[in-house]
Amino acid sequence: MKISVLQMPVAIGAREENEATLRRMMDAAMGDAPDVVVLPELWDIGFFPRPLEAYLDEDGARSRALLSSLAREHGVNLVGGSVAVREAGVAENRCYVFDRSGAPVASYDKSHLFSPAKEDRFFRKGDHIAVFSLDGATCGVMICYDLRFPELCRRLALEGAAIVFLPAAWPAARIEHWRVLSRARAIENQIFFVPVNGSGAFANGMPLGGRSAIIDPWGERLAEAGDGEAILAAEIDLAARDEIKRTIDEFHDRRPELYG
Repeated sequence: MKISVLQMPVAIGAREENEATLRRMMDAAMGDAPDVVVLPELWDIGFFPRPLEAYLDEDGARSRALLSSLAREHGVNLVGGSVAVREAGVAENRCYVFDRSGAPVASYDKSHLFSPAKEDRFFRKGDHIAVFSLDGATCGVMICYDLRFPELCRRLALEGAAIVFLPAAWPAARIEHWRVLSRARAIENQIFFVPVNGSGAFANGMPLGGRSAIIDPWGERLAEAGDGEAILAAEIDLAARDEIKRTIDEFHDRRPELYG
């Protein structure tokens, strides 16, 4: 399976500009003939303009229509980063996933909201995990701050996920945390881990760190971006993961009765 990552330059509050960037980068990514394309967190409006209510996508209708059409047009599975959605009057930081036909296969609302940036005052916390199949591979998705909570990634691995995607808007100031924790999630869960950051800046001007990557179950970076706009592509070998699991069968050796 070939995975392409779009490290988009995201403009704050500029939905039409960001949609144009997405279309341009999707077109360029198709040169690598990917099976899956992955977008960053809040690629639609950035993280995040005020007042947030003025920028929300009602029921995610606009974002879903665009992402579905892009998946169908290019015949590619699309992990749609995340977008700012209003559902039943409440804001959600939501990821939509589409298959090659443009049909929806999963959605996920960010579970852990970044309280230092007061994200928890603006968005509702998600209450479910997302495990789904793309071309026969079992996948999961988390969003940004979820990276700091290893229990969530372990839950996805226990549910059978061989690949976990992490759309994010992660600051340059803490980019080494991003790089270390991303490798840790891959190694400890024996999964392919795909952290996808944006480039540009937050609404307060703090720069995003980039460094999107495609990481194998040994923690090796098959591809890694710098801090600017980038398209990454790498082939992953799910059979190699099976061999790693046979070499060190850590899931067999777990002691869940001790963990609470």
